[in-house]
Amino acid sequence: MKYRRVITYKHYFESFFERLEIMVQNKIINTIRYVEEIERIPEKYFKHLSGTKGLYEIRVQFGNDQFRIFSFFDKGKLIILANGFNKKRQKTPLSEIRRALKNKKEYENEKQKHKNTR
Repeated sequence: MKYRRVITYKHYFESFFERLEIMVQNKIINTIRYVEEIERIPEKYFKHLSGTKGLYEIRVQFGNDQFRIFSFFDKGKLIILANGFNKKRQKTPLSEIRRALKNKKEYENEKQKHKNTR
């Protein structure tokens, strides 16, 4: 049973994903499936980014490497994947957060524009 559905927005996630090794891609796919199928997702895998409005990160550990995929909700049970990156430092780079917030705003603007054209 799925508790939520995860989709991508434009090419942002795919551009990141396609550059990764196949084993890392598989780990990310498995983590995304876990996020879809578990009712209460542990913070180890899915965490709200403090200081942001509605921005979350899907967290993937592969060996010593950490990967983050920014995401946000639409209609409660739908998670939209934005950009991702390989986390090399303790603190998440502000440039990556800004990019994710820009992607989120773009998505919301397009959705609103589409809604207004109906």
